[in-house]
Order: sequence, then structure tokens, then C-alpha cells
Amino acid sequence: MFWRAIICLIALYVGVGPAAARPRHIDATPFSPAPCSVLDNRPCTPSFCSVFNHGPCIPEIDYPYGENLQLTIEAVPPQDQAAKYQKPDHDLDTIGDLFAALRSCWTPPAADSAREGMQMSVRFSFRRSGEIIAAPRLTYSTAGVSADTRATYLKAINASLDGCMPLKFTGGLGGALAGRPIAIRYVDNRELGKQSGTP
Repeated sequence: MFWRAIICLIALYVGVGPAAARPRHIDATPFSPAPCSVLDNRPCTPSFCSVFNHGPCIPEIDYPYGENLQLTIEAVPPQDQAAKYQKPDHDLDTIGDLFAALRSCWTPPAADSAREGMQMSVRFSFRRSGEIIAAPRLTYSTAGVSADTRATYLKAINASLDGCMPLKFTGGLGGALAGRPIAIRYVDNRELGKQSGTP
């Protein structure tokens, strides 16, 4: 009985002791090189959230091959991410190569027919050969936009993807990606009012 009390006190101290008083910083960078462990003293990226987590928890998908690969493509990429929007000059061998190729394909609609802040998501899958299995399926569009605007963006998305196909996969990546759903969210973050001269 005495030893049980000692073990309970130690467990209580570990759970709510000095470590709980320190602010917990979360490294939300995907593809953490090391999994989270009870022995870690440094921030790490959890692959799942637990009832034992103190503070916010940002789970990461277990890449490289989850059930659904998700990507956001902006019309104007941030300066520190410009390299991620350049198409690789070799056969695509990683998820990062695939995402870079898909980002480099995107050409948004002309400013006169575009809408600032427009977002649209599509979902599709690849064959092993690097071709799209079927036409991308629209899964989300910004609320309150006209049917013409939606049609304009969907046409631009289809034209951009058609212009890049087929992508050249290595055998390993082609086999791993075949049939996997890929969801892409397109974000038109251009300042269209300034481009057209309107206030």
C-alpha cells in the first residue's frame, strides 16, 4: 500500500509538476523528423492528440502516403516559398516534387474576370502513368459568388492541370500514388482592386 502511494505521488508530480508550469511551444512544421515521446524535452509535432496533452495540440497527417493528400496553392506565393512553386527538372520522386509540379501548373483567371479572395477546392486521383483518372471534382467554392465566377475558376483549374499532364513519376511514386485522392485548394490572393485601378 505504501509503495502504491509513492508511485501515485510520483505520477502526480510528473503530470502537474514544474513541466506543466512552463509554456508549451508547438512546432507545427509538417514532417517532423522525430515522433513525439514522453521522453522528449523539445517541441515536436504530434501525429495525434491525446487527453494527456497540456495546451493546444496540432496533429499532423502521417505522410508520405495518407488516405488523402492535401495541398493549398496561392495565386501569389509568399516570398519565402517561391522555390516550392518551381517545377522540378527531374522525374517526380517525392510528395514534395508532386506538390511543386502542381503549384507550378496553376495559372489563375485574368484579373478582369477574377474575384479577389476566391477559393475553390477540387479532388482527383492519378494513374500510375501520371495522368488524371477522371475530371477533377469540385468540392468547395467560396460562398456568395456567381455561377459565372465559379465556372471561370473551374475552367482555369482544368486548363492548368490539363496543360501539365501527364506528370512524369518515378516507378515508386507512381505506384504509391495510383488511386490516392489528392485535394487541392486554390486561393486567389491577388490584390485585384489595385491591378484594375479601382479603389
